[in-house]
Amino acid sequence: MEGNIENFDITIIGASIAGNYLCYLLSRTNRKIVVIEDHDEIGLPLQCAGIVSQKITDLIDFPPEIILNRAYHAKIVAPNKQFITISGNERPYIIDRIALDQFFYNKVKDTEHIQYYLGERFRTFDYVKEGKEKLLLVKTSKREIKTKILVGCDGPLSAVASACKRKNKTISATQIRVLGDFKENEAAMYFNPKWKELFGWIVPEGQKIFRIGLACSNNLTQNFHLFLKQLKVDFDEKINQQGGLIPFDINKKQAFNNILLLGDSACHVKATTGGGIVMLLTAAKFAYNCIQRCFQNDDFSRRIIKKYYENPCLLSIGRELKIHYLIRAVLTRFTNKDFVELFKIVKSSKVERLINIYGDMDFPKTFIFKILRNPKFFPFLLKLILRNPQLIITVLKILIK
Repeated sequence: MEGNIENFDITIIGASIAGNYLCYLLSRTNRKIVVIEDHDEIGLPLQCAGIVSQKITDLIDFPPEIILNRAYHAKIVAPNKQFITISGNERPYIIDRIALDQFFYNKVKDTEHIQYYLGERFRTFDYVKEGKEKLLLVKTSKREIKTKILVGCDGPLSAVASACKRKNKTISATQIRVLGDFKENEAAMYFNPKWKELFGWIVPEGQKIFRIGLACSNNLTQNFHLFLKQLKVDFDEKINQQGGLIPFDINKKQAFNNILLLGDSACHVKATTGGGIVMLLTAAKFAYNCIQRCFQNDDFSRRIIKKYYENPCLLSIGRELKIHYLIRAVLTRFTNKDFVELFKIVKSSKVERLINIYGDMDFPKTFIFKILRNPKFFPFLLKLILRNPQLIITVLKILIK
């Protein structure tokens, strides 16, 4: 049986943007790399609203043909239909997410020391000794692979994370693409206590096509049809429909002996928006540096992976992800009345101007500190805490994690 075992230096599970980008970074080395992907085609099925911060162009060589549209405005809508419009420096891209997933795959797929296996599922792994060396024996639905390091990029319900006794909380999301008469350069977010974990959205894809979706933990189908009715959109006139899961958890343990988690598997996702491309691309650079260190030192222990991967992630994107989670923990306690009152505060003070100047869909820390200094915000926050004393405990738990 030993002869049937394939040998690779690095095994990546999952060939979406996280796995493919990391593979692209590692392709500069001569390490033997294998990427295992559950689906038969890269990028499918689509499970993304496809709106991403313009900061993505600072992180990767971003192909302009993947950009379908840009959102120059963002409309935030309260349950009573009152809204505020943001027109700041943040002008996110609406992208062809399937093409983005395939972009880095196409760059590396013909590289001699890289192998992709599509339509193949990761099952489990075992630690094995080879002389003094500790390796992993990875078992998939079709083969066994001996590897020095394993990277889990296999989504919210990561089988790699599960094998490491780590599990993400998730919420369900659904989305349709329709022809519509909404504004072509405006993304909209609709808040409602019925779908308190996230929001309903309208994303302008371009050519009068709009992506309309919603994410929540309970009654997704019922709430989505209620949302469509509110928008006067006929579900039966959809072009197509997508669905999936979004990690809805705080950033946790990402490093193990010979193993690291990246992307949705590691919960590199903003709890305020459900997006995470900028976060995971940043984490992938840390992962690349860490893996290089592991091979240089011939040390694949949790200690090394934590030092060069998990800790840098937690100290950079981890801090921002924690702020996103804190914001969401507060928003989930909102009633209809709270949304109305908050919008009044925003419209009657300098908060709206602060959002336009300091609003950042990826790194909101500056804006949060600015808004906390606003004298009108404190009485509102105090009333919310007095009505929800458990919120203080929730916030403290998040801060000490």
